[in-house]
Amino acid sequence: MTSRPAHHTPQTFATWLRDQLSVRGYAERGGQKRFSADSGISPATVSRLLRADGLPDLRTLQLLSQALHVALGEILVRAGVAEPEDLAAAARPISPDPITPAQAAAELGITDPQAIHVFESMVGALRTPGDGRRVSGQHRERHRLDE
Repeated sequence: MTSRPAHHTPQTFATWLRDQLSVRGYAERGGQKRFSADSGISPATVSRLLRADGLPDLRTLQLLSQALHVALGEILVRAGVAEPEDLAAAARPISPDPITPAQAAAELGITDPQAIHVFESMVGALRTPGDGRRVSGQHRERHRLDE
């Protein structure tokens, strides 16, 4: 994850949270205490968040997400813990199959056909024949001696 952007500060999070509580009927007298009871977040933590005294830990963010019915991803962005791009990257499915050198070259932005060929050759040179695993120089030398 990236560092917290300048536009997401404890103050902007406190303002956003205050607005969320208001929309949900927690703005009137005693609302903060009621929200604390409804959300499972201690009154001291709710008060600290509304005073913009730091940012909550992950467990508190999860409880906020559940209590406010707001996606955890949005809460993480609002709190300045994550960028929208971080969430998009995390949402990409992970393939159980390893990628090919050509796919890796494409992911790295290597587009020149000659550069792709060099990249694929280098990857091939670093693999143990037959099993596709990476081979360090020391292991490669031992492999040659065993032949």
